[in-house]
Amino acid sequence: MLRGAEHALMPNWLHLPVAYHGRASSVVVSGTDVRRPLGQAKPATVTGPNFGPTRCLDFELEVGFLIGPGNGLGEPISMAQAEEHIFGLVLVNDWSARDHQTWEYQPLGPFLAKNFCTSISPWVVTLEALAPFRISQLPQDPVPLPYLHDPAGDWTFDVQLEAHLEIEKSETSTRISQTHLRHLYWTMRQQLAHHTVNGCNLQPGDLLASGTISGPTPESRGCLLERTWRGEEPLTLASGEKRVWLEDGDRLTLSGWCQNADYRIGFGTVTGKVLPALRN
Repeated sequence: MLRGAEHALMPNWLHLPVAYHGRASSVVVSGTDVRRPLGQAKPATVTGPNFGPTRCLDFELEVGFLIGPGNGLGEPISMAQAEEHIFGLVLVNDWSARDHQTWEYQPLGPFLAKNFCTSISPWVVTLEALAPFRISQLPQDPVPLPYLHDPAGDWTFDVQLEAHLEIEKSETSTRISQTHLRHLYWTMRQQLAHHTVNGCNLQPGDLLASGTISGPTPESRGCLLERTWRGEEPLTLASGEKRVWLEDGDRLTLSGWCQNADYRIGFGTVTGKVLPALRN
């Protein structure tokens, strides 16, 4: 949507997990409100940028994983070793200011559009607990380079994911996304192997997040940028109101769980309410 149909994917996208570094200092637990951020944006109709609160506040439905032992500086973690370094999973909401992101992301990627707040669920679900729900990864084309490829097949987990939006002065929430962890193109093992292949050292407790998890249908898109197709398809909520972006007073809640015939494992929820921007 930002680059046009002919350049929707950058040339490297199918060959490595594209990423950016966020801020550990602005990671908050579920229930913490998020302040609408200030920053620069450049509307298409003007010649220069302006400064002010984001008009395009968004969420991203993601799953994060926490590092266990970690690795020494200069010592990569291979695909075969990756599972030994993943302690467990959490839900992640990577709050995003899309108008600020559009202006600042070239050529080095997001900065102020992403680092103001990231919310996580309060529960860490360990790999041991998730073992009964392990499923095969979807096929990748082209086949990744050897350090990212497991001939025996990589794995993910059978995790259902949802996002619900509740507006201020309403007791009714609307489910605005329903997706699944299997739609994630690059698995956690691949993300970890790529992150450390250059010798980058990870420490116990470091958090890596998946990126937006979106499926093939409109209902399975994991953020408002995709869900409303950049505003061309506004969402109608249970209250009758419409949304393209998050407004002040809106409360966004993510949830996730695994379910089989015998029992259910929940991730809890990660929720946050949008507060007005500070005066600039």
